[in-house]
Amino acid sequence: MNTLIAITSIYLFIFIGFIAKKTFKDEINEKTLILLSIYFLQPILTFWGLTRVSINEDLLYVPLIYLAIILSVLIFLILISRYIFDDEKDKAIFIVSSLIGNTGNLSIPLGIALFGESSVPYTSIINIANIFFIYTIGIYFFAKSSFSIKESIISMLKIPILWFALFALIFNYLEIMIHPQINLVLQMGAYGAIVLQLIILGVYLSGVRLRSHDYKLSLSVSFVKLLFLPFVGIIFALSSGLSSQISAILIISLFAPLAVTNVNIAALYNCKPSSVAGVIFMSSLLFLVFIYFDLEIVKYIFNY
Repeated sequence: MNTLIAITSIYLFIFIGFIAKKTFKDEINEKTLILLSIYFLQPILTFWGLTRVSINEDLLYVPLIYLAIILSVLIFLILISRYIFDDEKDKAIFIVSSLIGNTGNLSIPLGIALFGESSVPYTSIINIANIFFIYTIGIYFFAKSSFSIKESIISMLKIPILWFALFALIFNYLEIMIHPQINLVLQMGAYGAIVLQLIILGVYLSGVRLRSHDYKLSLSVSFVKLLFLPFVGIIFALSSGLSSQISAILIISLFAPLAVTNVNIAALYNCKPSSVAGVIFMSSLLFLVFIYFDLEIVKYIFNY
């Protein structure tokens, strides 16, 4: 029941963005929403999220395995992308979007629904690893499709979310307490960021045209995200020595559908944001089809 409520809430806000853009058309400027999200609300979400989790040595092993899985598949995708796509922007979307999942807005509530609150430290620390991947390697590839390597690196360093994440980790490490009233303000901004991200996705989905949609790109990304990446994750998890429950949490974080952040970054660097929105839409639909079978496979393999 909790899983159904969480997923329904996510799609409700996406639908609001879709209807709003369809109704008001040019009166809604999606680039303005992107700038507000990336430069103001998402830094608040990042800082609030990373200061809520107590980080210790026991938790560090899980994100290291997560990053090892992601980087292994990243190398593979870089090698094969040249044989699948000719357009540099399509290559960037295929490489990055296949690896950036919704580890925050979906994996955390899904983990609570399936494993209880004991999953929160692990899903949160995986989300931290995902954040650093998004705002380093992810931004580099999206920016590289339109800019030089030097310009890509400079643009990556200008994104405030990365710096807010580092700042939050310092707060966490030094165990600096945040005043409850300040934390309440951060929480309001964080929830606002989550809702705005989903609305942004809905706005861009309103521009998707099914007849002209790039199904080759969508199906390629969805295959990697929903099938190949979890398969590689299972191999790593079985050889890692993690407990069954933690391994299951890791795999669930890997097969979460694409993150809305993909649209934000694609729009910021002019890397076919409407195509990315369509890819996210396709992967989200396929996720609803595959989630039951994926969960059954995870239960069978890890016996949790």
